[in-house]
Amino acid sequence: MDQYRTRQPQRRTSSSVSRGALAQPAGGYRTPVARGASAPSGRVPPVAAALRALPNPRLTGLGAGLFATVSMVFLGFVDSFLFGSSPAFFGAMFLPVSAATALWVRTADLVTAPIGVPIAFALGTVPVSGGTGGFAAQAMAVVTSLAMHAGWLYGGTLIAGVIATVRKIRQMGRRQSERDAAARAAEAAEPGRAVRAPVRAPRRG
Repeated sequence: MDQYRTRQPQRRTSSSVSRGALAQPAGGYRTPVARGASAPSGRVPPVAAALRALPNPRLTGLGAGLFATVSMVFLGFVDSFLFGSSPAFFGAMFLPVSAATALWVRTADLVTAPIGVPIAFALGTVPVSGGTGGFAAQAMAVVTSLAMHAGWLYGGTLIAGVIATVRKIRQMGRRQSERDAAARAAEAAEPGRAVRAPVRAPRRG
């Protein structure tokens, strides 16, 4: 008699089972994966990385005013000794100082940035003005220097005002979003509170 050979079913390898187990997470739900989608690389643009590397202090209104004043007086002496009281150098340096003052002051003292920057500019023109003699002559020299640097003065003050305004608007937007989120959370929690309220037993007569 012919003996029929029975073919034994091939067992699946453990690799295919493990792949299926990995493809389907626990709980029986499969997460749809779009074709051609790649995982985020986590790379940061070079511009953003350079901005993050810059110092980001938070100065009070008085601290921001002192920073701007010390910076402009120092730049005034540098301009007087190295560049012969050049209006272009002193005015050009005033612009980044104004921007840094408005960026580094804390949000509670944003209004002090456009006010303290012109004062710092006026004090910084003392070594640049080159006035000699008494107080009156020095004051007249400072006024003349301010008139010569009026364009730079207005430009730096405008930069500080714009930056302070943008930061204030962003702060107001963040506060409004936080209030909206708190209101939505409170509304979502109200039905749960009603369900969880204890049921009082009827009073017995």
